[in-house]
Amino acid sequence: MLLAENFQESSDSLKRRFFGDHPRRRLGMVHSVRFVWAVVAFIIAAVMIGAGIAQRTVFQGPAEASESIQTDRSTAYTMIDGAVLGKLPGAQTLRVEGSSNVFVAYGRTEDMRAWLADAAYTAVTTGDEGGLQTSVVQPTVTPRPTAPSAGDATGGTDTTGAADSTGAQAAGGRSPVGSDLWLDEFEQPGALTQTLQLPADMSVLVASDGTAPAPSSITLTWPVDNSTPWAGPLIVGGGIVLLIGLVLYILGIRHVRRSRRPRRKGLPLPVTEPIAIADTPDKGVISESSRRPTLGRGRRALIALPALGVSAALFAGCSADAWPQLAASDSPSPSTTVIVPEGQFPPAVTEAQAQRIVSRISQTVAQADAAMDATTAETRLTGPALAERKTNYTLRAAIPDRPALPAIPAEPVQITLPQTTNTWPRTVMTVVESDDASAPTTTIMMMTQDNPWSEYRASYVGNLEASTNLPELAAPYVGATQVPPDSSFLVMAPNELAAAYADLINNGQNSTSWAKFDTANDLLLPAIEDNKKKRTDELNQTGQGTAEISFTASAGPTAPIALATLDTGAIVAVNVYESDTAKPTNADAVIKLDNNPAVKALTGVDQSAKGFTTTYSDQIFFYVPSQGSNDPIRLLGYRSSLLEAKVSP
Repeated sequence: MLLAENFQESSDSLKRRFFGDHPRRRLGMVHSVRFVWAVVAFIIAAVMIGAGIAQRTVFQGPAEASESIQTDRSTAYTMIDGAVLGKLPGAQTLRVEGSSNVFVAYGRTEDMRAWLADAAYTAVTTGDEGGLQTSVVQPTVTPRPTAPSAGDATGGTDTTGAADSTGAQAAGGRSPVGSDLWLDEFEQPGALTQTLQLPADMSVLVASDGTAPAPSSITLTWPVDNSTPWAGPLIVGGGIVLLIGLVLYILGIRHVRRSRRPRRKGLPLPVTEPIAIADTPDKGVISESSRRPTLGRGRRALIALPALGVSAALFAGCSADAWPQLAASDSPSPSTTVIVPEGQFPPAVTEAQAQRIVSRISQTVAQADAAMDATTAETRLTGPALAERKTNYTLRAAIPDRPALPAIPAEPVQITLPQTTNTWPRTVMTVVESDDASAPTTTIMMMTQDNPWSEYRASYVGNLEASTNLPELAAPYVGATQVPPDSSFLVMAPNELAAAYADLINNGQNSTSWAKFDTANDLLLPAIEDNKKKRTDELNQTGQGTAEISFTASAGPTAPIALATLDTGAIVAVNVYESDTAKPTNADAVIKLDNNPAVKALTGVDQSAKGFTTTYSDQIFFYVPSQGSNDPIRLLGYRSSLLEAKVSP
């Protein structure tokens, strides 16, 4: 017994030494650890949230970078080089301020320099150390006076002429508005702001009206990536850590409060004595009249609300650039690889540029048709296309019910085939469908630009048949080379094609060229034969055997235009004249024009003893295969119209 009592006393002494005299002190260490972790969580949360907010405020860089350009207003044009525009990555925002009208256009740098070659202009380029510098570039060619066209005050140019003050003065006053060289243009009075994203080979032209000095206040602005992808995660993560710290803190307080309640004493327990219950109901009853209020769930929730509110507010204030962009980009779909030959020049126009040119041609020709104004038509037509329009205007002026020629449709442009070149003249082929449901047509055109200062003009215009299959062509952004007129790489040289087809018209199957053409699917040959028969029948009815008619075809005076196809063949546009001559067969007979008002209107007479010669102009589009191919030359489309009539010599 004595040994057991001594062991119990030793055990109690050790407990009091390490844990204190009271059991609650043994729980204090557990409570202290919770409070320590709560404080650590608060510190970490403060650092994370503070770092996230700092990234979005004091440490966030500027959203854009700017460069100001000031000129001395000594020239009418200012050209900003593509290297200046690409000085910083991203889209360029250009702001130009002037005292009057402000004009801005952009296009290929080489094209823009060619357009400015006959005028003095201010060039804005980059210096050796990346700074901007301005310099005045003097004219390098002397313009020669020619008949101006729309948007072309100087006409042609003598590229061999030396620059002089006369040339610079002659170039002054040329408005840059509406040039076909520009990929796009903008105009506004006072000030103009435009956002662009141009590659290095494009430049910007700034002007007023081509006569007044160009605006001198120019500002370029680029966006700067000031995104903070870790600001959002830091703020949200800090909010989560703050919430964890609050939970630890609340748990610590909860355990402290529970530990202060009355607890059963630890062993050994004192000997208890029975309690005598008196007769009175409440005598000797041990009761606890009041308790210390505890922290309920509602109040604990109220403590957590501020943390949640702070986190939600910070989360809501974070925009998309405050988060890492982890979304996988869409994988590109496979497409046909187009290999551009090394050293090939860029296409003359872009697809959007070609659409705008076609629209301008359509609008101008429609105005000329309505007013029967050949001068207006000449600004957008040339060659056989212009010649047939002039004849039609003459006939419509003399014959009220004479129909107009088919209009040139403006859209939609289905096919664009530009020539690859950096010189002039330039050629573009387009195929445009008519949007008129009552008269659906598909028009094929060859358009040419003589020099940088003139506009594109349609030289050949024809209609494609519905069953026509065009050969495979290069993409508009690749372009096609122009085939020389005497090319030996085709089954027939382009400059021989018109004469060969004329021989086919004259001699039919007896022609030496009969086997070279796909005559079975040629729709023009039957139409020509029908016209011959009609003209012969009319003459026999009016002449009653006293007149005769002869037919002949020949190559027209306009040079052919040929653009290469992907199979090394070419689409060739040529001009063929068809003439018929009606003459009396005896000296007393005359040819009367009672039933031919068109010839009467063109000749100005109603009869002739010598007869009349009537000429039709055919604008014909062929596909010519490459040398060595067994395929025949195919007719793609044509336009045939009355060109002229005169009294036979």
